[in-house]
Amino acid sequence: MVKTEKHNNDYINREISWLQFNARVLQEASDETVPLIERLRFLGIFSNNLDEFFKVRYATVKRIVQAGKGGKHELGGIKAKALLEIITQTVITQQSESLVVLDTIKAKLEDENIYIIDETQINTLQHDFIRKYFVEHVSPALVTIILNDSIQLPNLKDTGAYLAVRMIMADDKKQFALIEIPKTINRFVVLPKQDGKNYIILIDDLLRYCLGYIFNIFDFKRISAHMIKISRDAELDFESDLSKSFIEKVADSVKDRQIGEPIRFVYDKTIDVDTLEYLMSKMGIDETDSIIPGGRYHNRRDYMNFPSLGRTDLMYSKIEPLPIKGLSFESSIFEAIAVKDYLLYAPYHTFSYIVKFLREAALDPQVKTIKITIYRLAEISHVASSLINAAINGKTVTVSIELQARFDEQANINYAQQMENEGVHLIFGVQGLKVHSKMCVIEREEDHKIKRYGFISTGNFNESTAKLYTDHTLLTSDQSILKDVNKIFSFFEANYKIFKYKHLITSPHNTQKEIFKLINAEIAKARKGEKGRIRLKMNSLSSYVMVDKLYEASRAGVKIQMIIRGICCLIPGVQGMSENIEVISVVDKFLEHSRLYIFGDKDETKVFISSADWMTRNIYHRVEVTCPIYDQELKQEIIDTYAICWSDNVKARLVNAINENEYRKNDKPKVRSQIAIYDYYLKKLQN
Repeated sequence: MVKTEKHNNDYINREISWLQFNARVLQEASDETVPLIERLRFLGIFSNNLDEFFKVRYATVKRIVQAGKGGKHELGGIKAKALLEIITQTVITQQSESLVVLDTIKAKLEDENIYIIDETQINTLQHDFIRKYFVEHVSPALVTIILNDSIQLPNLKDTGAYLAVRMIMADDKKQFALIEIPKTINRFVVLPKQDGKNYIILIDDLLRYCLGYIFNIFDFKRISAHMIKISRDAELDFESDLSKSFIEKVADSVKDRQIGEPIRFVYDKTIDVDTLEYLMSKMGIDETDSIIPGGRYHNRRDYMNFPSLGRTDLMYSKIEPLPIKGLSFESSIFEAIAVKDYLLYAPYHTFSYIVKFLREAALDPQVKTIKITIYRLAEISHVASSLINAAINGKTVTVSIELQARFDEQANINYAQQMENEGVHLIFGVQGLKVHSKMCVIEREEDHKIKRYGFISTGNFNESTAKLYTDHTLLTSDQSILKDVNKIFSFFEANYKIFKYKHLITSPHNTQKEIFKLINAEIAKARKGEKGRIRLKMNSLSSYVMVDKLYEASRAGVKIQMIIRGICCLIPGVQGMSENIEVISVVDKFLEHSRLYIFGDKDETKVFISSADWMTRNIYHRVEVTCPIYDQELKQEIIDTYAICWSDNVKARLVNAINENEYRKNDKPKVRSQIAIYDYYLKKLQN
């Protein structure tokens, strides 16, 4: 039985829930069982997450305050202004914890003969190396801004890191300046190895060491430099200029993001008071901004790229992505899929099957059309090059590309322009809706008839993230499913038409309605004394409408298990409301990204994969696809791997009203689900 909690509110605020998710990431950085360099990288992920949170969620709440609205209902019972203060205080606490974690990791790295040194610890050999490195690599890329009262402060770049410099001149006057830390240079400079010891200096400290060189034209007595960082509102604002293409409008809006309104200011807490006051005055920082006193270094997201130094023993051992029995790189994917459906579960399986499928389609003379949705592409995308190849070979290639994929806008713009130049037909989504579905349909002429092949996924068609994110992709020639996929592409072209879908559940058309039907069927079973059961896996659950429906199911006696990686506004285990609901969150080596919906039990089980989390935006304001799995073997595969994930008692945390992020512990044999799932697929290959 689930431990019940007393709670006065029906929901957990989504911003607070997100901060608790990021606390789970910080737990990984604290976990002594995680390899040392991986712990540093988790610290980088924690910091990167915070940057995005402030640019998006904090900025949204701040706009509510500035509009004079309380926002109490939308924010889970907390007034917007009070929420801003809660967020700031929570982040200050988490930042303090992260600094302790960083110090602990650095001390343990020294036990491994890896030293991160600062400007006060440089010896003669390192001095010569740093001087040469500065002159050849750093100095040419440096932007140094001299500040004075008569010149307006230039707009500081969003999440750019700056050294705030204070010089006490010979006449005791003060001169302030800013040094922008170049993003073109690796944040970590590996110094020459000495006596078997590795030495690394951050570019920040290298600059501090070289302040005398940088400001040698000034007659100063003392000089100091402290880190500052500003985060800006990341909302895109679009012009109404009819002469500009949509690509041009998005590109201009991305550029404008760099001068968006500041919403967070982080500074080194040891900074001189007069320097801090001068900068805040110059930047127009006010009380609605989140002002965070931090440590000596910011942009700790860069720790995601901490150098490995060849120390594979301090990193996770790499897993070799497994093949899928029945699919081969030496034979036709089309021929295999014509016989049966296949399920690709990245990163346990290699994503290369998707690229092989598209490359085969690009070359096959019988293939006539390819239609695909793209949300985020890899920096060097074989998916994009395959589509361009297909267009060059005379196929009709249609790509629905989402130019407003947050923080990937510029990359998508670049690929859109490349594809357009090669004859690919581009669709820029539907007005007012982001296209977040992940699907492809290929039409092939066989015996003078058109037969469709395709794939539907929970994740992006991105070779890079497929190595890190867990996602399911169904490869199928089921003509009924692919007919529905084709209708969605028709909707893109003529979105004034209403299409009926026989197999797919789609947003914004019928996701809530169809999911409610599935939940109601389980409620009806429970009320008849039968076993009602729901199993869900997703990134976020924040729609109060969906939460209320799950509460209704729980009150009816339906047993509900949920694996929610991130935001969870539902409160499990509350007597009379959610006592039949259990929720866990798994944070581990891979980012849990699959969306799975499992309704019922045994022979009556219905299984779906989806691109949609249960958030208001995914249900009503995006184009999303939820696809049924009809193949009995694949259904069982999803049920099996869900059960493995649910049994995790190593990396699973309990989600509850208290938000303790307590690890789930029990007396059962240890199960680390991501390792166990890999072993599951390894055994399937051997059978």
